[in-house]
Amino acid sequence: MTKIVVFSGAGMSAESGLKTFRDNDGLWENYKIEEVATPKAWKANPERVLHFYNLRRRQLFKAQPNAAHYLISKLEDLYDVTVITQNIDDLHERAGSSHVLHLHGELKKVKSEKFENLIYDWPKPDLNLGDLCEKGTQLRPLVVWFGEEVPMMSKAIKLAQQAEILIVIGTSLNVYPAANIAFSVHSDCTNYLIDPNPPELKNAENFTIIKAGAEEGLSILLKKIMA
Repeated sequence: MTKIVVFSGAGMSAESGLKTFRDNDGLWENYKIEEVATPKAWKANPERVLHFYNLRRRQLFKAQPNAAHYLISKLEDLYDVTVITQNIDDLHERAGSSHVLHLHGELKKVKSEKFENLIYDWPKPDLNLGDLCEKGTQLRPLVVWFGEEVPMMSKAIKLAQQAEILIVIGTSLNVYPAANIAFSVHSDCTNYLIDPNPPELKNAENFTIIKAGAEEGLSILLKKIMA
């Protein structure tokens, strides 16, 4: 069975109404990235960081997968599909995708700020100061902040290297190290990039570019590869 790797980014979830860090000149709800998405920010003002992610979690609870998420899940009817996503939402899973690797964490999970392996599902909209792990330390969002290592990176690279078809969708390929995934495939892999405003790529000749949004672009691509 043909192995497909889908590499998705914020543009994928934007069609479900979820805002991105890149909206409004790099602000999200009037927050600067360095104020809410770094270890330094957590140490300086954990309450502000928690509030920021509570806003995002509340938004996620109201959001629904869009048509593009469902199109990706339907690929599993014919192909061996793995989704590698930079997104911290669970919209791929809710649409039915079986194999999803989250590079940058998951908004509906939390972990101990001290014990990295103490990870919990968090089905509530808010996480607050005083919410503790079983060993009595504060819980924080299970999110990879700027300046932190990306623990799933090696696994993602290995998955990309196994791909026969790579579909890049909704990502500018400007965030590293995540962007390296798109350039880790074997030379015989068939690569597609779906984006209404495609970024300039150093190896653009290796990609078939579909200049469209997620839903439209996937519809065009599926007709092409399933013909």
